[in-house]
Amino acid sequence: MLDFAQWSLDAIREEGGALSWLEEQRFEWSKTTALALSQILEGKTVVVITDQKRKWFEHYIIDSINSISCDRPLIPVTTIDRIYSHYNSINSGEMIDMVEDLVELSYKNDHFFWYVGKGDDKRSDIAKRKDNSYFWIFDEDFNNAFTLRSYDSQLDIKLLQLYRLFDASLNAAMFGEVDVS
Repeated sequence: MLDFAQWSLDAIREEGGALSWLEEQRFEWSKTTALALSQILEGKTVVVITDQKRKWFEHYIIDSINSISCDRPLIPVTTIDRIYSHYNSINSGEMIDMVEDLVELSYKNDHFFWYVGKGDDKRSDIAKRKDNSYFWIFDEDFNNAFTLRSYDSQLDIKLLQLYRLFDASLNAAMFGEVDVS
């Protein structure tokens, strides 16, 4: 069974020039993604959160991760907006505590947050409270985060490329091709 970092490098190189930008960030990618994949393999629910500008990507993740064409077991996945539809109206730490309690009660601590967006967006606050959250974060260095730049003219393309690699990584982890522990 291959080490996930080596598998990631091989997968990146297989794509040729399309993912060459990711090769220098592969260690950051491997570390953060391995943690997310291991949590999925443990059966934890993925709670996706994006900033407002990336709502399209949130929909893409939700529509794609369990698509009919996937030849793997279904993944428990939802969004913070489906759990609490007024999440955008939260403006205090106390309200975040209440939503966090709701998520804890609903998923019995068997969940993790996957945040995609700007680091200074208030929608990231709940995910930043948890050590096991998975981040594709923009313009901020944060623990357990894969960092991108919001001003990158190729950002949307890179997000789609990252998702494609994530999906392939998930398949490889589920079918025992790589070790993500």
